[in-house]
Amino acid sequence: MKILLSEYAVSTGMGGTYLIEGRAMLHTLASSFSRLGHEVMYTSAGPTIEHGSPVASTEEDIKEVLEKQAKDCDAALVIAPEELLAEITAIIDDNTLNLGCTSDCIAICSDKLECTRKLENTSVPVPKTYSSDQAIPEGKRWVIKPRDGCASEDTFVSHDPALNEEQIATEYIEGEHLSVSLICGKETLPLTVNKQMIDIDPEKDDSSVDYCGCTTPYPTDRKQELYETAIEATRMLGCNGYTGVDIVLGDRPYVIDINPRPTTSLVGITKIMDREIAELLIANAIGEPLPQVNITGNYSFTKEELI
Repeated sequence: MKILLSEYAVSTGMGGTYLIEGRAMLHTLASSFSRLGHEVMYTSAGPTIEHGSPVASTEEDIKEVLEKQAKDCDAALVIAPEELLAEITAIIDDNTLNLGCTSDCIAICSDKLECTRKLENTSVPVPKTYSSDQAIPEGKRWVIKPRDGCASEDTFVSHDPALNEEQIATEYIEGEHLSVSLICGKETLPLTVNKQMIDIDPEKDDSSVDYCGCTTPYPTDRKQELYETAIEATRMLGCNGYTGVDIVLGDRPYVIDINPRPTTSLVGITKIMDREIAELLIANAIGEPLPQVNITGNYSFTKEELI
């Protein structure tokens, strides 16, 4: 098959955290498809990776480039900041086989307020969440973050939040910062529970929340409880393909965010999984049964090591 991959930071020349994590995910995916013998194309504003052929793109023309290339490919997968991902994915939905979540699903998951409101009506535990037009209870710690966004950008702790229209406040939950990685579709295949390395000082006002790395798999006797929570949440939202569910494990597994796209944890998972992620994504997209996956050993990385 001819596979089109597009990671937004690589495609448009973004820097910082987006490029570090994005390039690592792009390399992971491209190498997996290439090992299975697929022809890989990827959009790039300049950076190159070991596998696949680059297609020139910029921030100004990325949508046009994707539309043109998607029509000539058998399948595609895109990774982008949440506020852009739905619009870009719609191009893939319209022009080739999408290996990830649909644009409609992404639009819901990317709006952290709407996503939380939908899950509040289910049995999935979520933290109390407030928008700028609501009165926020006093005397608690809150995590302030963009209503849409990713990679812990512009996220911090506050004891007395004053929100603008683009922010939400979620109750600070004491517990372990984890994530669950899954392949979602006709059937749901949980892959691993991951330990997220998060730098945060909950007692300090305006302390930033920074993602620093990951350990996978994370051993816990509550794995089944975490899997069941993640599966229910992703099914309620109609997720498809690789999806990451951020969870704080306290008295219950509280779902913090749904990431309707490959996440950085994928970099570690593919090092210890006995199946190619490309195999799982294609089988899932065409409705074939998903094979059993075995995880051997564990893998840890810091964000700096991704460079």
